[in-house]
Amino acid sequence: MIEVGQRLPSTTLFEYIEVATEGCSVGPNAVDAAKASAGKTIVLFALPGAFTPTCSAQHLPGYLAQQATLSAKGVDEIWCVSVNDAFVMHAWGKSAGVEGRVRMLADGSADLAKALGLTLDLTARGMGVRSQRFAMIIKDGVVADLQVEQPGKFEVSSAENMLARL
Repeated sequence: MIEVGQRLPSTTLFEYIEVATEGCSVGPNAVDAAKASAGKTIVLFALPGAFTPTCSAQHLPGYLAQQATLSAKGVDEIWCVSVNDAFVMHAWGKSAGVEGRVRMLADGSADLAKALGLTLDLTARGMGVRSQRFAMIIKDGVVADLQVEQPGKFEVSSAENMLARL
C-alpha cells in the first residue's frame, strides 16, 4: 500500500470534458495522475463506485459543501476517483451539481487503485475489482496524508476529516 511520503504513481485516469479547451477535446480525456498533481495541493477521495447510496448521500455532497473552505486552506483541486468509466463519473457529477468544484475522475480498470495497493475485490458480488474507500492529501505529487476507511465505516474519508488534517 502506498505510504505517506511516496509519490503518486503515474497512472491514467479519465475525465469527461463537455466543452473543448486548448489541449482537451469533448469527451473522455486522459489525465496522468502524477503529472496533474505536480505543483498543486490536491485532496483526493476514492470510492468503490459512483451512485452508491453512502457516497451519493454523504461523501460527494460533503466535499462539495467544504470546497470553499478547503480552497481557503490552500487546496487547489478536489478529485473524486471511482472505478467507473468517464461517462458514468460525468453523469454522477452532473446529478450532484458538481459544476467544476470537484474533478470527477474515472479509474475504469482500477489502475490507480491497484498501483496504490488499495483495491477491494468484489468479484463474488459481480462488481469486479474496485477501489477501497480512502482519502489523501497530495502536495506536489507526494502523498502528505492518507486515510483508509475500514469496512462499514464512513469517517476518515469525509471532507470534514480531511479539512482537519490540512
